[in-house]
Amino acid sequence: MVVCDITDGREETVRLITDQGHTAVALELDIADEQAVAEAVRWTADRFGRLDFAHNNAGVAGTAALLHEWSSDAFAKVLAVNLVGTFNCMKYELAHMVAQGGGSIVNTASVSGLGGSPLMPGYVASKHGVVGLTKVAAVDYAKLNIRVNAVCPSSVRTPMIMDWIAGDEELLNLHNSSQPIGRMGLPEEVAEAVVWLASDKASFVTGVALPVDGAQTAAAGGGK
Repeated sequence: MVVCDITDGREETVRLITDQGHTAVALELDIADEQAVAEAVRWTADRFGRLDFAHNNAGVAGTAALLHEWSSDAFAKVLAVNLVGTFNCMKYELAHMVAQGGGSIVNTASVSGLGGSPLMPGYVASKHGVVGLTKVAAVDYAKLNIRVNAVCPSSVRTPMIMDWIAGDEELLNLHNSSQPIGRMGLPEEVAEAVVWLASDKASFVTGVALPVDGAQTAAAGGGK
């Protein structure tokens, strides 16, 4: 397994994997850099012989503000990582999977890709785009033995969300209470859904944007 990230968190992820007795390698990667993505995918396929599964999980949130208060640069930065970065990854992953005769891709979208979330225009736009890329690729590559799905988490205790909350107890309580299950999700709970979608146990599942959200979209029709 190859863990790619622009932050040092990739090393911690590799440690967690290797502690379980598996093989993992860390690569520094900015997915907004298309050529770097192409090289990382090529290196991975060369190192392990195949590329059976890819999880495209990188993302940034941007600043909380009304749309007219967002700068064009801030909007472009969020799309560059969340949407264009996912496109870059899928482009080269799919090319390898076509050549080898199959594979599975899971993208991390968001409940913000299923509905509107206040004060997050860049994030919402980008995650709607990820859902769209997932669906068109699922249709186009289905007969090539390649499945493409997305998970759509709501608030999960990731560093991005916890940095957003920044110790604000009122905001933390809001994130917990906004979900019918009464709490934020855990990264492991999203990971279980990703692993299932990637596995042969989900062999007839493709083109799905799966909410992993404690019934939030069921209660409110989408969005945070």
